[in-house]
Amino acid sequence: MERPNFLFLFPDQWRGDFLGSKNHQVKTPFLDQLAGEGISFTRAYAACPSCIAARACVLTGKSPISNNRIGYKGLVPWDYLNNMLNCLTDAGYQTINVGKTHFYPRKNNCGFQVNKLYDPQNYIDGEESDYHQWLYKQSNGKIEDTTYKINSNGFTYMPWTAPVYLHPTAWTASEAVTQLKKRDKDKPFFMQVGFHRPHPPLDPPEEYFNMYRDVIFDKVKKGDWEPKDFMKVASHNSSMMGTKKESDRQDALRAYCAQLTFIDHEIGKIIYYILRHAPNTVIIFTSDHGDMLGDHNMWRKIYPYEGSSNIPMIIKEPISAKTTHNNPSSYRKNETVITHMDLMPTILSLASIRIPNEVEGEDFVPILRGEGTVERKYIHGEHSAGEMMSVQFITDGKYKFCYDALSGVQLFFDLINDPFELHNGLNDKKYNDKVQLFKQHMINELLNRPEGFVKNGKLQKGIVVLPVTGPLARTKKEKDETNI
Repeated sequence: MERPNFLFLFPDQWRGDFLGSKNHQVKTPFLDQLAGEGISFTRAYAACPSCIAARACVLTGKSPISNNRIGYKGLVPWDYLNNMLNCLTDAGYQTINVGKTHFYPRKNNCGFQVNKLYDPQNYIDGEESDYHQWLYKQSNGKIEDTTYKINSNGFTYMPWTAPVYLHPTAWTASEAVTQLKKRDKDKPFFMQVGFHRPHPPLDPPEEYFNMYRDVIFDKVKKGDWEPKDFMKVASHNSSMMGTKKESDRQDALRAYCAQLTFIDHEIGKIIYYILRHAPNTVIIFTSDHGDMLGDHNMWRKIYPYEGSSNIPMIIKEPISAKTTHNNPSSYRKNETVITHMDLMPTILSLASIRIPNEVEGEDFVPILRGEGTVERKYIHGEHSAGEMMSVQFITDGKYKFCYDALSGVQLFFDLINDPFELHNGLNDKKYNDKVQLFKQHMINELLNRPEGFVKNGKLQKGIVVLPVTGPLARTKKEKDETNI
């Protein structure tokens, strides 16, 4: 049987609930069609909701603690030899990336045989990424990436006024089609398309922003558990928490949705090419994490709350595959909790490649094929930010228990009846059994961790945890001395 190709659509910072197929106001017609033809996992989560750590989980098929990245820290080498890309390459696949990877060093391909890079962090090594070299030639140096003008974690709307084809999002899609045309036709392919947006800067072309100019979004979500100091005024540049003027927040939401629609339209061009020229292709759409977008007076990612940790996850097999569903008139949804480390075993299984023993993720092919279920009780997630916070969470998609090892704060949410996490039910009698069960799950996950999360059977506080652990936490000098 012919082995399938893979198209892995991987934008950065796309919230799980911002899809037209989930009844949101955002316009995502091409992804809605993909959801209609495939299966949407509505309870998908980033086990470590920030860029680098989440991507390591995809690449290795392992949990954050096992790949030694439990938070965001750049400039740490990616030394993962036993990874999904190498498994695919060894099995005869051509592996291609277009767009963002967030690997380090930046030209570390980690198994990609072709790597056309968009990376705004050119200051790291002084070498312009492929997109920036192309942009300079196309515009004779007159047009700059917006990331050179404003903070890449800010929430100021700055419209892209240059020709649309010069935008990083448009280049990523066009270059993906170019590489599909140039691929080795004698091999099946795995292509990752790493859109940097909707990660800020919020710079959609103005015609996309105009689609939302008159849209009014819901008011900010505020929980009964939020500390008063969350009410401080947030800046437009790189704030993690705080309030904004409602008009500014509305503009940020409009610009964010405009980014999503722009990406959706560009994805449509890639899928159109795939359907005509490589129909035997599995299409996977997800993101590395979400964005709080002002919910609970928080911005950006790293939080355990739904806006940050819940991600979109759509998987569509080719029409010829052994699937029981190819009817685009309805959305097939599954509520099994799924996370990034499940992608590697699922992809390898679809490609009929042996899954390495060290992979911790689950193979979701039985669910895709309608042939069975995956027995998973919950997902354990975490994100450490040193002296800022060290958050842990347990969720089965219906309930969620959160614990901050630094402050000791504990929260419990009923996601079925309280999807926006407005009420902390930790001390509600009706949740007592669930709270105790989820807390015990957390204790079991952290019991043997060296950080000291658990003592005498209880969760502790005042614990500062670094974002990288194990061998990755060692300095380059220490590594060199170890290898002598």
